[in-house]
Amino acid sequence: MKTIEEINEKIKQGKVVVLTAEEMIELVREKGVKEAAKQVDVVTTGTFGPMCSSGIYLNLGHTKPRIKIGGGKCYLNSVECYAGFAAVDIMLGATALPEGDLRNKEYPGEFRYGGGHVIQELVEGKEVELVAEGYGTDCYPRRYIKTFISLKKINEAVLFNIRNCYQNYNVAVNLSDRPIYTYLGMLKPNLGNANFCSAGQLSPLLKDPYYKTIGIGTKIFLGGGIGYVAWWGTQHNPEVPRTELGIPKFPAGTLAVIGDLKQMSSEFLVGVSIVGYGVSLAVGVGVPIPILNEEIARWTAVSDEEIFAPVVDYSKDYPEVTGKPPLCFVSYKQLRLGEIEIAGKKVPTGSLSSYAKAKKIATILKNWIKSGKFFLTKPVAKLPSVGEGVKYKFLS
Repeated sequence: MKTIEEINEKIKQGKVVVLTAEEMIELVREKGVKEAAKQVDVVTTGTFGPMCSSGIYLNLGHTKPRIKIGGGKCYLNSVECYAGFAAVDIMLGATALPEGDLRNKEYPGEFRYGGGHVIQELVEGKEVELVAEGYGTDCYPRRYIKTFISLKKINEAVLFNIRNCYQNYNVAVNLSDRPIYTYLGMLKPNLGNANFCSAGQLSPLLKDPYYKTIGIGTKIFLGGGIGYVAWWGTQHNPEVPRTELGIPKFPAGTLAVIGDLKQMSSEFLVGVSIVGYGVSLAVGVGVPIPILNEEIARWTAVSDEEIFAPVVDYSKDYPEVTGKPPLCFVSYKQLRLGEIEIAGKKVPTGSLSSYAKAKKIATILKNWIKSGKFFLTKPVAKLPSVGEGVKYKFLS
């Protein structure tokens, strides 16, 4: 048994042993769980892919004379923000679109610009156009402002993502006779392709399936800077079937995360335009997992061949929420080989998640810890786990 306090002391002394999740898999294969648990103090994870439930909140600073944007209208580069707060606090969601975007269902496929791209441009240090309208009060008489802002010019800029790091996810296919356009990309008709979005054996919550070490207050790599787990994410659903190792076979846990946008990098926060769906933000997240015992060591060594994802028909079973079982389950090892077999047919696979970026994140986090720049935090509260009353609900 180890404690987080003991591991932090090793970090301070420069004696900590840190491996990425990939490296831990190899060590356990070579020396076994017992020896790996003795040798290793921390395993680092990483993931990078579109995470739609992401956004920022900003405090713009007061104008002269003051304006009350709260209750009025606000746009950044023509993309509408939410202004239902106080005078100059605003929020921008990753999937927000410019006012007047038709969201044409017969989508022609051109590039779309939205909230995720504005966030990326701010992180790049660019200026973006602010247009805001207020209704005017005695204490906030100004009614209109048009100017340019950047991260250097405003007070607070915070990335606050209410659902990131899905613990496993669907493999999307299309059994219909027409192409369909989804948040997992374009799906060709008649099982023409299969798309997925997970870092698999590098993904944070798949390395700690019962949230033994990841909890509220856990310090993480977020968007190239430092962040924290703020809460469990929306749609957090630990009550799903699991493998014998405890790995969820369906979408399960999620994280709500928060961090200072001014610290972050556009390498790990990237605006995304998904054909026929809209816009999103690709987010880089890395979570350190302290190896407190052999059980945690074994989970961190779970490999792609031991993690299975459900194959779901997005032409019918997904949008209609039929409750039907998935077509089948496939391992992430199979998915990464570029081809899976469904109902006797060989189907090419594609990933919306970058495994290379996930690996880079895990390596950066490893180096931060080894160099004494990053210490672990003990969660102040647990995330709800199996048997603790949290279950996903559908709107009737």
